Amino acid sequence: MLIAMMMTGVADAQSVGPVVNRKKVAVVLSGGGAKGMAHIGALKVIERAGIPIDIITGTSMGSIVGGLYAIGYNANSLDSMVRVQDWSYVITDKEDMTKQSLADRKKQNTYVFTRGITIGKRNYNDGGIIQGKNLAELFQQLCVGFTDSLDFSRDLPIPFACVATNVIDNSEYVFHGGRLPIAMRASMAIPAAFSPVRIGDMVLVDGGLKNNYPADIARQMGADIVIGVTVQGDPKNADEIGGTMSILSQIIDVNCKNKYDDNLAITDVHMQVDTKGYNAASFSAAAIDTLIRRGDEEAMKHWDELMALKKRIGIDDSFRPALLYPKNPTVMTDKQRVTAYVFENMTPQDERFLRQKFHLEKNTDGSHDSIDVKREQQLTTSMRVDLFYQTAECRLVPDGNGVRVILTAGHRKTNQAHVGLRYDNEEHAAVQVGADFPIKARMPMDVDATLRLGKRLMARGELTVHPRSFTSPSLSYTFRRNDVDVYVNGDRGYSILYNQFQAELSPVKFSVLHFTIQMGLRWDYMHYRNKLEAEHSKDVTLKNEHFYSYRALMNYNSEDNWYFPTRGARFKAEYAYITNNFAGLDNKPGTSEVNAHWRMSFTKGRRFTLQPMLYGRLLFGANVPAVFGNTIGGEWFSHYVEQQMPFAGVGNIEYVDHQFVAAQLQAQQRIGTNNYVLLRVAGAQEAAKLGELLDHKTLLGGQVAYYLNTMFGPVGATLGYSNRTKKPYVYVNLGFEF
Repeated sequence: MLIAMMMTGVADAQSVGPVVNRKKVAVVLSGGGAKGMAHIGALKVIERAGIPIDIITGTSMGSIVGGLYAIGYNANSLDSMVRVQDWSYVITDKEDMTKQSLADRKKQNTYVFTRGITIGKRNYNDGGIIQGKNLAELFQQLCVGFTDSLDFSRDLPIPFACVATNVIDNSEYVFHGGRLPIAMRASMAIPAAFSPVRIGDMVLVDGGLKNNYPADIARQMGADIVIGVTVQGDPKNADEIGGTMSILSQIIDVNCKNKYDDNLAITDVHMQVDTKGYNAASFSAAAIDTLIRRGDEEAMKHWDELMALKKRIGIDDSFRPALLYPKNPTVMTDKQRVTAYVFENMTPQDERFLRQKFHLEKNTDGSHDSIDVKREQQLTTSMRVDLFYQTAECRLVPDGNGVRVILTAGHRKTNQAHVGLRYDNEEHAAVQVGADFPIKARMPMDVDATLRLGKRLMARGELTVHPRSFTSPSLSYTFRRNDVDVYVNGDRGYSILYNQFQAELSPVKFSVLHFTIQMGLRWDYMHYRNKLEAEHSKDVTLKNEHFYSYRALMNYNSEDNWYFPTRGARFKAEYAYITNNFAGLDNKPGTSEVNAHWRMSFTKGRRFTLQPMLYGRLLFGANVPAVFGNTIGGEWFSHYVEQQMPFAGVGNIEYVDHQFVAAQLQAQQRIGTNNYVLLRVAGAQEAAKLGELLDHKTLLGGQVAYYLNTMFGPVGATLGYSNRTKKPYVYVNLGFEF
């Protein structure tokens, strides 16, 4: 289908106008990490010059650009494609937020370090800081139609080859066939940075270690003319080597010299792009723009050589290769008829699980249902989330008048360890560690364990079952040792030290991407250890007590960034009926709690975002326990205590009346790439009874903040003031919130 269409275009289209026998032209693209973006600029000029490309070879980033060009992406479509990628995500092992559950998204924005751990066996996915699963997934998506095992010389629109290094015997390995996404992934597996690719007895890493500029491979494939583009600079001296990437770049640059001079000698036109100021990790938008431009500029310096080359090739100045390849050959926009589902590297139980969950059964005519991008994502997400595979792949292979869907599972997910670090000027340093343990049973299950160390101590364990039905029931147990300072009108009133024991059973727990519904029963036991009061504090009596509550929660979050969103919405609503005997509270009806918050983001231009938010918490009942009373203060919901609501201008926890509603407007201005200035204003009403909300003075507050969004979380400070506290406060935060 797609392959046939593209191959037909190649067969018909080498020129505009008749062409007799001519020489074959190869383009050779060197490795160099992000610096290889310059290849795209050089390809633009080669296309403008009307030079036909019959063969492409490449190494590392050159293999990626060359491989995509060989299946039909022209230089302009490559330019567009690399600019829209989020490279900070692609070159990591982070999960795509758009494909994650809310719980997984929260983990990704809590922990600074996540690593797979194995118990009792070796993890063959190790060998690099980054396993490269996002790169592999991107290559799979971009190469739709060319993901099966192919002969790269016969089955691709333009014959292609790329180079990797087999570290078993330090030999050069040339991909002339196989699966194109795997070949590209192996060719750019920078040692120590990315995990190697294992094929049979070979362990393959970056081809730059043996042949960073494979002009000799192009000659072996029948090239009469070689046009080469290189992006590596001269080896650095001692003063120029600093970080990890510069050391790795130096290793590759030095090793690639072993064939470099010989390959330059067989090159007809050599373009050496000036990449000074950039390194293999320069994937910022500004760096990509500059590197592509420099590639274009360098190629234009050779314009006269390119035009003269046409005579040697055997074509005249008017020759232009016909551009009949589709601009985006991998986009699947319509539903396609499924002829069969094929399951690879999966147990029979897992296959049955997917067939039953997604109703992958045959129709009366022997065919299956249809598939589109959304369905494809649902299948691969379930393989990762429900069945605990580290990677999941969905390939569509043309089959008659439909497609054969091949679902391939990677290695089973190992146990995951997480580490989070933070500091603020209220609680000082805190550490949180977590671990996920998938249980490989007939019915998939997983255990999630968390430990927080700091002024607030927390230990939590949760068991989740993943049946084939829509719900994933869970059982959790949490211990908290809280040391909380409570303020009254800006002055510290008292400190409470207490232990909280909590168990929760949620028989209904449904999650799909941005949306979660949860219903269940919770038990809480409060053991108060100490209370220190100031002279002016309120008389608050606390006693050890337990509670049983029935709870229902709905949570939705489509925001594009956990801390600094520019689009999407966040909505959370919860209802709880609190008792101490399953029916009532101290021989009276129980307490009802209703809380909700809703936020939207509206962006004007590329940098300015307005975020209105409405929120509140309402308590109904004759006897509301103090421990469930409304509190406000701080930057985030439920940071110090569960019922805490943020309020601009209030830095510490303050109790408010049982009926509390608020509105907030935040203006967010991005400066540069990761710097943010935030201006927040808020107003609120509080009362003991709902009907009296408008009878009391309006609570007002405002704050201004500056934050740098880093890989370790938000780093910055806030200055605020409110008519409740009547004094300014300063809050410094370093790291993700937990």
